[in-house]
Amino acid sequence: MDQKWIQILLILMFYQKITSGAVEKRVNEGEEIEIFCNPPEKGSIVTWFRVLEKSRIQFIASFSNTGMDKSSGPLDPSFSYSKIRDQKLILKNFKKHEDSGVYSCASLKSNELKFGEVTRLVGAPDAVTEPAPRATSAKPKLFTARPCVCNNQSAGGGDVNPRLHCSLLMLAPLAGACGLLLLLLIITILYCNKMRTRRCPHHYKKRPRTTAPEKHMMTNRHI
Repeated sequence: MDQKWIQILLILMFYQKITSGAVEKRVNEGEEIEIFCNPPEKGSIVTWFRVLEKSRIQFIASFSNTGMDKSSGPLDPSFSYSKIRDQKLILKNFKKHEDSGVYSCASLKSNELKFGEVTRLVGAPDAVTEPAPRATSAKPKLFTARPCVCNNQSAGGGDVNPRLHCSLLMLAPLAGACGLLLLLLIITILYCNKMRTRRCPHHYKKRPRTTAPEKHMMTNRHI
């Protein structure tokens, strides 16, 4: 059986061991992160792998103690192996939905795997966007009477109380209206009296004077 598949089977057997006691790191989307792993015993080959959150185990790469690539296939371009001699693997561009999971390495010595530190990468929570404010209908503005502001000054140049001018400005129209009503009332009274005189002229004719009874008897004696 190919060495790669043997390593994957061994990883499956020790799955519970590598997921316990993991160091958790929160990583932002698109961030570059260094993953450190140093097996307790040095072997001929150090194998790097990861267990993703979807329970998918992925083989990353294998290196000798001197840092020489021992992988059977091409290296994953998502990682940088420039610090692999220092037991550091660099994930270039973290993607929350693709790279969240457990990362570790194991040294193969005498057909036995010695696991190093375990690192769990967790994507940082997405920023909560506040809902847009709901459009509210503007309350109608109540129209209020503008205050009377009088800037008139007396002929002598002295300041005049603005309240006095405001009172005069308000009383002048009222006085004119009252005078007009009084004039209409007088005209109405005269017109009604004139119409009454035309309709009832006998009330104003002079009645003939009647002679006294004694004088009437005296005239009858001479006759």
